Amino acid sequence: MLRRYFLKLSALSVTALPLVCFQTNQASASTTHKVKIRGFKFDPRKLEVKVGDTIKFENRDQAAHTATAKDKSWDTGTLGFSQKAGIEVTEGMEADYSCRFHPGMKAKLIIS
Repeated sequence: MLRRYFLKLSALSVTALPLVCFQTNQASASTTHKVKIRGFKFDPRKLEVKVGDTIKFENRDQAAHTATAKDKSWDTGTLGFSQKAGIEVTEGMEADYSCRFHPGMKAKLIIS
C-alpha cells in the first residue's frame, strides 16, 4: 500500500510540473574603446565599434576640444586637459566626427 501511494504521488508530481522552455540569448559583450585627443588629432582616427559599445574620449592637449558628430546628433561637450567623456554607440548614429573648435580634427567610427 505504501508503495502504491508513492507511485501515485510521483506520477502526480511529474504531471503537475509545468513544462518550461528556456531560450538562451548570448548577447555579445559590449566593449569600451579609448580615443585619446593629443597633438590636435584623435587617436585612433578610425575606430571599429559595435552597437552597444562605449567610446571614452580623453583630452591630452592643453587646448579644449570636443568630439562632435558631423550632423551634431552627439557630442562629448567641451573637454579640458585630462578630462574624459563617453558616448554609447547606437543603431544608425552618425559615424563621422570632429572637434567643434578645430574643424580640421576629423575622425570616423566604423560601426558594425
